[in-house]
Amino acid sequence: MPDLSAFAITHKWPAQHPDRLQLYSLPTPNGVKVSIALEELGLPYEPHLVSFDTNDQTSPEFLSLNPNNKIPAILDPNGPGGHPLALFESGAILLYLADKTGQLIPQDAAARYETIQWVMWQMGGVGPMFGQVGFFNKFAGKDFEDKRPRDRYVAESKRLLGVLNQRLVGRQWVMGDQYTIADIAILPWVRNLIGFYGAGDLVEFSQFTEVQRVLDVFVARPAVAKGLNIPARG
Repeated sequence: MPDLSAFAITHKWPAQHPDRLQLYSLPTPNGVKVSIALEELGLPYEPHLVSFDTNDQTSPEFLSLNPNNKIPAILDPNGPGGHPLALFESGAILLYLADKTGQLIPQDAAARYETIQWVMWQMGGVGPMFGQVGFFNKFAGKDFEDKRPRDRYVAESKRLLGVLNQRLVGRQWVMGDQYTIADIAILPWVRNLIGFYGAGDLVEFSQFTEVQRVLDVFVARPAVAKGLNIPARG
């Protein structure tokens, strides 16, 4: 049985199953990327809720694994060479899990890099822009009288949705027929933008019919439906 006691994070979130991959997360768009991937891959894992309500993400134990104090993070007791591996950043974790299992990413070198390209597109554009729309539409930003900051992020989010919509024309998924980590990276953010953030009308989502088509198929997947609620909120 692996001994994970050297990792301080396990002192706050003890591993009941130290032979399983440990997930430290919250069901946000970034967090559910990893839980969905784990469900799709069928890897044994143990989820731990990192509660923002109690500032768990700034605790010394969490910072010992992720100094950037963001979820998700993982601790894989069976990492490369049989040694434990601690990892943060959702895009890096998705790529690691895909490489670990040889699934959810094309084996052809060119298609592999194209998939990674779309994951980076989400990380660098979709996440930050959609998140800002959420701030200005749902949270404190909605009280700002000056709507220019909000409108700037709305315009960029619409542009990004247009890029994705065009990419999906004639394709089942971002990479064509193969469902990959690119879909798992991007689509939870789309779902959150029009769902939790309530910004569907603001970004005129009804015009992005290809995105809606693929999103509907995505959320109907059993692994996605389960992963969207992991870790369960207290």
